[in-house]
Amino acid sequence: MTTAIVLAGGLGTRLRGVVSDVPKPMAPILGRPFLAVQLDYWIEQGVKRIVLSVGYMADVIRAHFGSSYRDCPVDYALEATPLGTGGGMLAAMRVAQRVTDASPAPVLVLNGDTFFEVSLDALQRKHQDNTADWSMALFRSNEAGRYMGLTLAPDGQVISTRSESRELGVLANGGVYLISPQALAKLNFRDNQVLSLEDDLIPAFQSAGGRMYGIPFDGRFIDIGVPSDYQRAATLLQPFAA
Repeated sequence: MTTAIVLAGGLGTRLRGVVSDVPKPMAPILGRPFLAVQLDYWIEQGVKRIVLSVGYMADVIRAHFGSSYRDCPVDYALEATPLGTGGGMLAAMRVAQRVTDASPAPVLVLNGDTFFEVSLDALQRKHQDNTADWSMALFRSNEAGRYMGLTLAPDGQVISTRSESRELGVLANGGVYLISPQALAKLNFRDNQVLSLEDDLIPAFQSAGGRMYGIPFDGRFIDIGVPSDYQRAATLLQPFAA
C-alpha cells in the first residue's frame, strides 16, 4: 500500500498578493483547490493513504479533506511552529510510520505547491531496480537559480546537488520523492527541529551514505509558488482538474 506525504505547511508569502484567504496548497485552480487536483492525480495512480504536513491555516485544509478523501484515510502532521520542508517531512514520516504500523514500504513525498506528471509505477520500479533509499523525480529547467539542479552518475545516482550542465537545461528537483523510511534512521536530527529538505536533509543523507537516485521524467510540471506560474496553472492542469 502506497502512502503519500504532502508538504502543505508553508506560508506562501509570494502568492498572497493573488491568493490571500486560503493557504497556498488550497489556491483555486478551475474552481477546485490545487491540493485536491494533486491528490486526485496520485490516488488515480494507486496511493491508498495520505498524510498532510500542515501548519499555516491548517484548519482550512482539515475542513476540506477531513479524515478521508476519495476513500483514502487522511492523517495530519501539525506544525505548531514552522519546521521548514525538512522538519515537516520528518514529522510527517513519523505519523506515516505510526498509522501504517511502521511499514518498510517506500513513502511517496510531494511538495504541496508543485504538480509534476510522474508515473508512480515507473518511479517505484526504478527505486527497486536501483536498490535506492531515496529516489527523486527530475525535470529539465532553464531556471537554474530557482530550482535545485543535480548532477548524476551514469547509473542515475546523485553525485552532486549542483548541476554541471547547461546545454539542455538543468536537471532539477521536481518535488516528487520516493523514500524508504528506514533509511532516514541514518540521520541524527531531533524531533521538531527546523530543517530545509534541500539544504539540510539531502546533504546529511548523502554524507551518511544513503543511496540517492535521480530519475528524469518528461511530464508536465508547474510550481504555483509565484503569481505568474499560478496564473498559467489552470491551462496546464486542465486535463487533471475535471
